[in-house]
Amino acid sequence: MAPSPPSSPAYALIVTDLDGTLLRGDDTVSARTVAALGRAERVGARHLVATGRPVPRVRALLAGLGATGLAVCGQGAQLYDAGTGRMLWSVRLDRELAETALGKIEAEIGEVYAAVDQDGVDGLTLIEPGYRMPHPTLPAVRVERRAELWRAPISKVLLRHHALGDDELAAAARAVVGPLATVTMSGPGTVELQPSGVTKATGLALAAERLGIPAERALAFGDMPNDVPMFEWAGHAVAMGNAHPELKAVADEVTTSNEDDGIAVVLEGLFP
Repeated sequence: MAPSPPSSPAYALIVTDLDGTLLRGDDTVSARTVAALGRAERVGARHLVATGRPVPRVRALLAGLGATGLAVCGQGAQLYDAGTGRMLWSVRLDRELAETALGKIEAEIGEVYAAVDQDGVDGLTLIEPGYRMPHPTLPAVRVERRAELWRAPISKVLLRHHALGDDELAAAARAVVGPLATVTMSGPGTVELQPSGVTKATGLALAAERLGIPAERALAFGDMPNDVPMFEWAGHAVAMGNAHPELKAVADEVTTSNEDDGIAVVLEGLFP
């Protein structure tokens, strides 16, 4: 008797954040997780990355993972086709609004240190004096003055403060920025200003529409507060064991950490 064809997968779209979720601390993906994703894809599920990193900071990584599909980058501001190397869609953060927002934040809490991600598939990350990159493996170009941050179109601004922690800085920024920008926190030392109204959920909605997959058939994995809109959008949301308490509070379930194959633990139960 011929084997029965595989049934429709429980979830048609598997969405994974990168840092703290799919990636281990050394920027690698475990063999177990690769195998679990491969099993899911072989029965028809699609894997889509949704990351705060801009396109230039994920191109080589996606190529190393063998990804050829869509990727939501820059906290939802960019939709990238890894197969063709093309930016399909992007939203820029108005530089005058960004500068105004920074002024409002500094009027409230004192000096902050800023960096920007330039728009485009070859955009640079520029950092002003005093700003320290939270992820040392990501390249950046240091500039001498803040004015140089605005020399080309940008997708977002990254903020640090000499005394305030991430939660305090994000809360203070939200309190004064208002409609000028969306404030997100995507990792340790990573508080960001996005184009107003742009989140991972807005980017994912666009990607899912292109793929013809409804949100209720999406399974999402994440670890930080910037993943909250993604969790609210997806049919089922899984927080990593190492996730921020704010994200765990809105998750449908919590798995093990990114270092302990948390994604694979869930996928192995759904796609044995």
